[in-house]
Amino acid sequence: ANAAHMAALFGADDQVAKRTSKLVDWSRPVAAFVWSLKTAAPGGSLAERAGRLRAIRDEGQVTKSLMQARCHRGAEIALKLGFSEATARAIRGLDEHWDGRGQPYGLSGTQIPQAARILCLAQTVEVFQAARGTSAACSVAVRRRGQWFDPALVDALLTFRDDEEFWDSLTRPDVTAIEPPDRAINADETRLDQVADGFAAVIDAKSPWTHEHCARVCAIATGIAEVLGFDPPAMRELGRAALRHDIGKLSISNRILDKPGPLTDDERTRFQSHPLLAEQILGRVPSFGELAVVVSAHHERLDGTGYPRGLAGEELTTSMRVLAVADVYEALISDRPYRSAYPPELALELMSAEVPSGLDPAVFAALKSVALVAPAGL
Repeated sequence: ANAAHMAALFGADDQVAKRTSKLVDWSRPVAAFVWSLKTAAPGGSLAERAGRLRAIRDEGQVTKSLMQARCHRGAEIALKLGFSEATARAIRGLDEHWDGRGQPYGLSGTQIPQAARILCLAQTVEVFQAARGTSAACSVAVRRRGQWFDPALVDALLTFRDDEEFWDSLTRPDVTAIEPPDRAINADETRLDQVADGFAAVIDAKSPWTHEHCARVCAIATGIAEVLGFDPPAMRELGRAALRHDIGKLSISNRILDKPGPLTDDERTRFQSHPLLAEQILGRVPSFGELAVVVSAHHERLDGTGYPRGLAGEELTTSMRVLAVADVYEALISDRPYRSAYPPELALELMSAEVPSGLDPAVFAALKSVALVAPAGL
């Protein structure tokens, strides 16, 4: 939720900035300044870096605003996914500190939900343990005991600081095995739709230029599918794919996604990896297997000139073709950092040049019938 804000403010890769910022004790002004100095506009001129530092200083409440965006958006998404209000409260409070100097509300002690206190400690320990080892992680916990962290929780952590089996278990890929059985949530059709909506909210929050992109692609794709005569189950699966199709972009820096000019070759290669990243992410969920394959093909073209695999012709299912057309159309009628939105009529005209070589003629014809009756602002 704060990726674009951080990338724009620091002039840096938001993913690098986020990762390294977690190693900073923000209650120490000198440490915060040194981190900002290292992070702002890396590789930029002295004047550019100085300008970034002034902007950070002038922003004043930058840390608070970034934390608010993260906590509030995270809580909203948890509710969309069907989790309880207690879970949402824990997410809202995960950056609060025991001494009341945390964000975003300045809660202290037992005012902070217990789950949030545990999460605050756990996220810090995880970051330091991964970056510097278990000993360093526990040392940070002890140093911030009674300041950032509930003293009782730090004491509990120290009881297993030497349990190598526990720390080694944190690297296993099957994190669902850690979930207590009585907390498992069965995913029926309604729950899967909630998950799809939640995914879309996460993805569309990544960049201000793609706000509601996934939701709009879903509306366009299902409209096309209805014209083409998809049955309800197939249409539902297509909608779920559309809501998740850009999940791979969560792994792409906002310095690339929000760039106002042409991408470099390296940036383009990184950007074009997002369909495969999406397939890898979704493919880890057994019930999303077929959906992941459809999602991975939303930038493919009938003549094989698309990416990431260069699929062509009969290798592309109807669902893949529909998602590709819907994605192109929505992108053209929306603002991007390098251009303004095209009017629907011009967008259709531009797309017609790719028919039938790249885009499916029947799908494009269905799009035109949908676009002509769509309400303004689709």
